Amino acid sequence: MRVLVRCCWGPLPVGGGAGRKPTPRWRALAGLSGSSGGEDGRGARVREKPPWRVLFFGTDWFARETLRALHAARENKEEELIENLEVVTVPSPSPKGLPVKQYAIQSQLPVYEWPDVGSGEYDVGVVASFGRLLSEALILKFPYGILNVHPSCLPRWRGPAPIIHTVLHGDTVTGVTIMQIRPKRFDVGPILKQETVPVPPKGTSKELEALLSSLGASMLISVLKNLPESLRNGRQQPTEGVTQAPKISAATSCIKWEEQTSEQIFRLYRAVGNIDGWIGVQSVMLKKKLTATDFYNGYLHPWYQKNSQAQPSQCTFQTLRLPPKKKQKKKIVAMQ
Repeated sequence: MRVLVRCCWGPLPVGGGAGRKPTPRWRALAGLSGSSGGEDGRGARVREKPPWRVLFFGTDWFARETLRALHAARENKEEELIENLEVVTVPSPSPKGLPVKQYAIQSQLPVYEWPDVGSGEYDVGVVASFGRLLSEALILKFPYGILNVHPSCLPRWRGPAPIIHTVLHGDTVTGVTIMQIRPKRFDVGPILKQETVPVPPKGTSKELEALLSSLGASMLISVLKNLPESLRNGRQQPTEGVTQAPKISAATSCIKWEEQTSEQIFRLYRAVGNIDGWIGVQSVMLKKKLTATDFYNGYLHPWYQKNSQAQPSQCTFQTLRLPPKKKQKKKIVAMQ
């Protein structure tokens, strides 16, 4: 099945009786508009304005902030932005569960564990740090599709670890993108809203996460207030400037002392050094295990050289290899 993604949210003229609500064009073009009592029975009941029925997908602390904002909007009876809010998360080996599940239980929100997504009727889905590809069939169950709160300025840093890669590569500007989910690929859908912020100098990934999670939650609420208009005004992502942000492994935290500059090592520490259960610098390995004496006798090359034009941040660590001491030959004194 092919799903058209350009100019896909204007209302279509629908025949058959006065007072029937228009169907979002994406569902109509996908063959899912149907009349009341059709395959999913929801085609004729598409809402044109809030309050929305929302199904949220998320896992970590970044996602928790988005869920908190959605829950606060549901509790705000004066504004009437969200009528119903339910949560989907993934199983966790921890007895306490992931931050999103903890918050959902504390707030008495219905929680499902993936791949269970509940059986209720929803207007729109919201994803934040979920890490699972959503099928086309699932996306098409939502009249207004599924939105994603992504902590980067797409198309830069598509993937599951955009904040870490932002710090790791020394970006000076980042931001948050509210986009539409598309099936089969991560972070390629049209952009509904995007805002940029400077990256705090010497800030860690955790500090940047806190900043972007608050910004993303606020941006999502803004989009939901004018959802049909935001969808109509969505723009395709540019084809230039695409970068990938793959998952970070323990191997990524290993410092290559003779290849990385001191600035790169410091960025690595800021990016992964404060992740729960991780240690920024655990051991020092060159071609052999480095002793304390070896490390003490090392130097930053080429900064150690006299009159060097290199800045300290551009230097790499080198082991100082002193020439071996020449053994003095014993003098033989002839006895006469």
